[in-house]
Amino acid sequence: MGTVTTFDPVGEHHKTRAALAAAIPRLVGLLRAVPDLDAPSGVPVWTVGDVGAHLTSVYLAYGSVVSADGAMDWADLLPPGALPSGDLPFVERITAMNATSVGLLDGEGRTRLGDLLAERGETFLRITEGLAPDTPVIAPWYGPEPTLTVAVVTGLMLSETLVHGLDIARGARLPWPIGPDEASLVIGQSMPAMMSLALDETKARGVRIAFDLVVKGGPRLAIVVDDGTMTVTRDAPPRTYDCRITVAPTAFLLVSFRRTPIWKAIARGRLRAGGRRPWLATRLGELVATP
Repeated sequence: MGTVTTFDPVGEHHKTRAALAAAIPRLVGLLRAVPDLDAPSGVPVWTVGDVGAHLTSVYLAYGSVVSADGAMDWADLLPPGALPSGDLPFVERITAMNATSVGLLDGEGRTRLGDLLAERGETFLRITEGLAPDTPVIAPWYGPEPTLTVAVVTGLMLSETLVHGLDIARGARLPWPIGPDEASLVIGQSMPAMMSLALDETKARGVRIAFDLVVKGGPRLAIVVDDGTMTVTRDAPPRTYDCRITVAPTAFLLVSFRRTPIWKAIARGRLRAGGRRPWLATRLGELVATP
C-alpha cells in the first residue's frame, strides 16, 4: 500500500513563497521581452496581452482577499453584477470571471503589464508575510461558502504564474521552463483544496473510486470519489486503492491544466497507472472540471 509520507506545512509554505518570489520577476522579464502583445497565446481564445491582463487581475484579486485592512479592493473594479451567482457550476463561474478579468485593463494599461505584475506580486508577498499558512481566506468568485487558506492561495498564485507564463511564452515563442520542484509545490499546496471544489458532481454521481496519486519527489495524495463528493488528503493512512497514478510533477501540472494531452505524458513515461484497476486513471481528469 505504500509508505505514508509526511510534510511540514510551515516549511512548505515558505518554499512556495520563495518559488513565487522567484517566478514573478521571471514572468515580468518574459512579458517585457514579448514582441507582440496581440499574438495568439497558448490559450486559444486569448492573445498574449489578454493572458497578461488576466494575470494582473488575478494578482490583484488574491491580494485583495488576503488584505485585512482593505487596502486592495479588487471587487470595486468589477462591473455591477459581474460576480457570478453562487448557483452556477464551478466551471461556469470561473469561465465568467476569466472573461471579466481580461477586460479590466485597457489598452494603455496593457503597455504597463510588466510593471503592474511586479507591483501587485510584491504587494501580495508583503501582505501575506508572517501570516500563518492556515489563515482562512474567502475568495467570493469560488462561491459564497468555500474557505481557502493563505497556503492554498499562495499555491494558486504560483500555479497561475507558471501555467500562464507558459501560455505567454508559447505565443511569443520564448522559453519558459517549469521545474519539478515548482510544480510539486503547486500540486501539494493548492490541488488538495481545488480538486474538490472543481469536482463535476454530475459526472461523479454514483462513482466510487479511490486514487493513490504519487508525485515523484513530491507529495502523495489520497483522492477518494464517493457518489458526488471528493476528498483529497495528504499523509493519508495506508488503505486499499483502486488505482495508483505515478506522475512526474511538471507533466502532471500541465496535464491537469490541459496544457499537455495525457497521451503525450503517458508516451513519454511521465504518467503511469497501476493498482487493481489501472484503467480508471483517465477518469480522474474527467471528474475534475477545468474552464
